Amino acid sequence: MRLAPWLPPVLWMAVTVWLSTDIASGEHTSQLLLPALRWLLPWATPGQLHTVHRLLRKGAHLTEYAILAALWYRAFTRERNLSARAASWTAFAISLAWAALDEWHQSFLPSRTSSAMDVALDGAGAALALVVDWRAWRGMLDGATAILLWLAAVGGAAVIAMNAWTGVPSGTLWVTTPAAGLLLLARSRLRRLKRDASGSGDGGGREALRDP
Repeated sequence: MRLAPWLPPVLWMAVTVWLSTDIASGEHTSQLLLPALRWLLPWATPGQLHTVHRLLRKGAHLTEYAILAALWYRAFTRERNLSARAASWTAFAISLAWAALDEWHQSFLPSRTSSAMDVALDGAGAALALVVDWRAWRGMLDGATAILLWLAAVGGAAVIAMNAWTGVPSGTLWVTTPAAGLLLLARSRLRRLKRDASGSGDGGGREALRDP
């Protein structure tokens, strides 16, 4: 058995253990991220900056375990020649179990907290990566585009509402948020037209085959 395919997921598990220590606690990441966020978002209130900091930390959970699941999936499909379904379920089970152990480990650290919601978030990241692995690159890029547009539209609307509540100007969000919404509508319309064209083409082909 070759060791090369198994080293990346094992090493990444070691990285997750390191990240679950005090080095990546909220207090330490705030010292790094909050100054950068103040520079990027000078109009944001302290409460908004802390909200963005918290969202970034949750996004790190998704990314961390998406990478772990993808690495295990790659190892199982290349070394064990498992089917995509079997490799996905095995990679997901390992990632979810590791997430639970990670949160259990954090419960013993004064600067960290354990949360079942974080385990669920880690599992969602792992599942997302495995869905992407199942799909072709074209489908993945299409899905990523849709996700980014939805984030820009829904997230922009939420920030605009929060800014209106706190009396903070929203600036370019008044342009980017409606633009993302319009692009989503256009994308949906184009996909519908393509489905209709494909359906009519298939129907015409079947009729031609039936005609003598």
